[in-house]
Amino acid sequence: MSRPSTGSEPDPWRVPVLVAQIPDTGLHRKLEASAAERQAMAEAGGLREILSAQADFDVVPRSGGRVQVTGSVRARIGQTCVVTLDPIESEVDEEVDLTFAPEAEARRLADLIAEGRDDKDSSEVADPPEPIVNGIIDLGRLATDALFLAIDPYPRKEGVVFEAEVTAPDPEDHPFAVLKALQDKKQDKKKGK
Repeated sequence: MSRPSTGSEPDPWRVPVLVAQIPDTGLHRKLEASAAERQAMAEAGGLREILSAQADFDVVPRSGGRVQVTGSVRARIGQTCVVTLDPIESEVDEEVDLTFAPEAEARRLADLIAEGRDDKDSSEVADPPEPIVNGIIDLGRLATDALFLAIDPYPRKEGVVFEAEVTAPDPEDHPFAVLKALQDKKQDKKKGK
């Protein structure tokens, strides 16, 4: 689920949770991105603006050092209509349900699942767990990734439909028009003789 790295730029919204400090009963986190974080997220996501961004997560330890994160990400974003180029706003409400595992186990399970996908229909095979990097799960990055995945890449103003301009083909504009003109010229010369 991680987005491609853009070099050395830090993640715009960081809320690290140390896995070793998660109680056995789990923990609940309500997050809200600051104005500076929203601006950095908008720039990273190619959005006009992010007016609000919140997340609610339940972080629960599981056996084998795994951690399950469930919850939702909600945001109000500003984009540009791909048809009219007018500014528009839209709501994002994305559910999150991910399992994290220690890096070595996540890598091993990803390899096993990749081998299984060769044998089965890929829709039947589960996704591998996300890696726990340096003992930390970054809920801010998780929320940002969920938000970016939920964004409509081709937003349209409500009720707007793209209609391609249709023009009738010019009969003189075809691949053999030049040859036809030469042939007509040749016939005209014959008639003129």
